[in-house]
Amino acid sequence: MNTTRMVRHPHSSKYTMNMSEFVRGSTMRVSSGRQQGGRRAVANIVCRDFPKPDFESTKPFQEMQEASQWLKDAPRPERPLNVVIAGAGLAGLSTAKYLVDAGHKPIVLESRDVLGGKVAAWKDEDGDWYETGLHIFFGAYPNMMNMFKEMNIEERLQWKEHSMIFAMPDSPGEFSRFDFPDIPAPLNGVIAILRNNQMLSWPEKIQFAIGLLPAIVFGQSYVEAQDHLTVTEWMKQQGVPSRVNDEVFIAMAKALNFIDPDELSMICVLIALNRFLQERHGSKMAFLDGAPPERLCQPIVDYITARGGEVHMKKGLKNIALNEDGSVKQFDLLNGESIQGDLYVSAMPVDIMKKLMPDTWYQKPFFSKLDKLKGVPVINIHIWFDTKLTTVDHLLFSRSPLLSVYADMSTTCKEYYDEEKSMLELVFAPAEKWIGRSDEDIIEATMKELERLFPTEIAADQSKAKIRKYKVIKTPLSVYKTVPGCEECRPSQKTPISNFYLSGDYTKQRYLASMEGAIYSGKLCATQIAKDWNTTSLPTPLFSSKELETASS
Repeated sequence: MNTTRMVRHPHSSKYTMNMSEFVRGSTMRVSSGRQQGGRRAVANIVCRDFPKPDFESTKPFQEMQEASQWLKDAPRPERPLNVVIAGAGLAGLSTAKYLVDAGHKPIVLESRDVLGGKVAAWKDEDGDWYETGLHIFFGAYPNMMNMFKEMNIEERLQWKEHSMIFAMPDSPGEFSRFDFPDIPAPLNGVIAILRNNQMLSWPEKIQFAIGLLPAIVFGQSYVEAQDHLTVTEWMKQQGVPSRVNDEVFIAMAKALNFIDPDELSMICVLIALNRFLQERHGSKMAFLDGAPPERLCQPIVDYITARGGEVHMKKGLKNIALNEDGSVKQFDLLNGESIQGDLYVSAMPVDIMKKLMPDTWYQKPFFSKLDKLKGVPVINIHIWFDTKLTTVDHLLFSRSPLLSVYADMSTTCKEYYDEEKSMLELVFAPAEKWIGRSDEDIIEATMKELERLFPTEIAADQSKAKIRKYKVIKTPLSVYKTVPGCEECRPSQKTPISNFYLSGDYTKQRYLASMEGAIYSGKLCATQIAKDWNTTSLPTPLFSSKELETASS
């Protein structure tokens, strides 16, 4: 059993890692960092940011790079069209970015005073950031990686060791690791699984692998065909032992969509596993070095406005006004203004889009099928402690009944770094039964779970580490709930309305409800607009032929 201790060099933007303290596939015990006599020792945690993976040589990255270049090279329109976009989340900003690349003028309207939508963040009275979610950037996000490259901000991603780390519920304070060697996929994933003997036995690993073979062999077509099954139903069908669900899939389901495996469509898990198993760096994770509105969204806004686009804050949409033929006449805003354009895009979450949808549109099957797409509640928690906890410079899967994933942001993120006091960011999920509870109730329940994860350092009654302050951020309707049968209800970016388009992670694209899905949906939306309006003879771009064929139909 190895003990892991970490420290970050003060006044340095870089971290160093004592690699000898990590044993591949081993159980890892996190030491308390306390000296004899009750005095607290300085946590000896050694961390560093790992080099950026070589994405540029991978097929997914190159395909999406081609997607970006196609928009820049597309024939210019006879005149730039004014495209009014409701929503300045990742989908809306991505749509606007790629529209300026295609020669148009986007006008982005955001109802709040903060950028980012589902990745929004705010500063409290002390100047500390708190966010809507714990946002992780995977190597399997080729559109996101292209966006960082196009914005010239790749250095803002803090890449961590290629590992997945799970808490051990029956052994408080211990963690089990899946360490991926730097060799081609899928061998790196196979070796990571085979090396770990704490969570699954050899017979369970073999049965799990056999169950996954159809997805690996038949790819996306098989994956999409499993949308009628929940994770637990698929496991029974494939003969996968139920303990695989307990040990792996519960944590994975809550991390992917904030719900349990008995609700989650298997398509969601298979898409993630496919990317992780087929791409060398697919499961490698990075943290953003600060708050998303400033470190990711603002550079996109600067790019848009420098090329003639506009982004307006506190301009919430009240009503979509129509012409007699059912096309959009204008966007009526909450402040009494009306905005007219040549084209219109909703980059709002699906629940808000449904609320603002004109009644005449709802009669069309294209729009009425959106009824099945409903946002899932999620709660994000920040807790600032009065001491430095001994933790790991990585995302951790809690495997807790109430918590999904968590990280000590004072260790993992440069802007939040504090060598004396920890700030834990935690995702509380499933949250349906808790979203209406008081912040005090939620913190009390969270502390009981943290007592199990940090048994020598945290007590529920705060007799050990004490809470300096906390923030509970409730999102009643977050990403759409990926239950069986949703895939056929996801709309294309092109709608039956001649001058109205959709963008958002709920729209049809291969990455489901995620930051990557939001970015890609914006690129597809801009591509469809360019294909429809730049010229009538534009060839269908190869990178997204399937998506655009779906849209056209």
